[in-house]
Amino acid sequence: MDKVRRVLKWLLLAPFRLVWWLISLPFRFLGWLFRPVVEKFRHNPVYEFLNEVPEDRPALEAVTDAFQNPDAIFEELDEVRKHLLRSLLVLIVTVGISFWFTQDLIAYLAAPVGGLQNLQAIEVTESIGVFMKVALIAGIAMATPYLAFEVWLFFAPGIMPRSKQLGLFSIPFALIFFLGGMAFAYYVMLPAALPFLLDFLGIATKLRPASYFGFITSLMFWIGVAFEFPLVIFGISAMGFIKPMALLKQWRLAVVFIAVLSAMITPTVDPVNMALVMGPMIGLYFLSILFSWLAQISSRGDDKPGAKIQPK
Repeated sequence: MDKVRRVLKWLLLAPFRLVWWLISLPFRFLGWLFRPVVEKFRHNPVYEFLNEVPEDRPALEAVTDAFQNPDAIFEELDEVRKHLLRSLLVLIVTVGISFWFTQDLIAYLAAPVGGLQNLQAIEVTESIGVFMKVALIAGIAMATPYLAFEVWLFFAPGIMPRSKQLGLFSIPFALIFFLGGMAFAYYVMLPAALPFLLDFLGIATKLRPASYFGFITSLMFWIGVAFEFPLVIFGISAMGFIKPMALLKQWRLAVVFIAVLSAMITPTVDPVNMALVMGPMIGLYFLSILFSWLAQISSRGDDKPGAKIQPK
């Protein structure tokens, strides 16, 4: 019986192994091609950082030592402060850059309701408030890869080399997933939600820029954050904290949690729009299981990576 189960498991995972092999093939070729160059830069600080093996200590022991030595906690807080400060500075720069195209972006976001001429402001500062809100969301979207890099940089010294490299490799996808979520909210959810909201009970609705853009930017932002879930699971699995089988066994609980979360995010109370949110999020959950499995098989060279986490 065990032999049959192993064969079935191998047949089930064979297509995913093939896909992973095809994806990794170009990188293997590039690694072989540039191996002489890599050998020359083996003593480069970046190379040494990516291949540095942390001290072999259980996580609980590291936490206990940190509480016994308060100076270590203050050092950690100082590191957090530095990461937050750099992230804030980059966010200020990206928001400043977004000022150049925010007006065009506002006009584009107003297209689902027929353009800016169909919006009516009733407050003096309403238009500038809308401008700043849209610029902030655009700046966050542009800064997403760097923000993900700062998170990786904080945890990198305490994880194994293979997991560290996988985490660095996944950072560029942060922007792709975030923009994908925002595009889904704009092109799929809004066309379904706006007619229901604007024609409910047959009451004519006069749209204000503050309420409309507050609604649309909040929806796009949180859907974009939700689309980051597979990438987060990939990173956590690479560190060894989550196993794909554990995620697969808890799929029923995950569906219930997604239903509650969808009810909170969905702009309307009807089940159709709630299903529009639930469907992709359930798909993202099962995609995260695949990402978790890919991270697990990619980090098999690390010996119990989850037990290596320690403060910097």
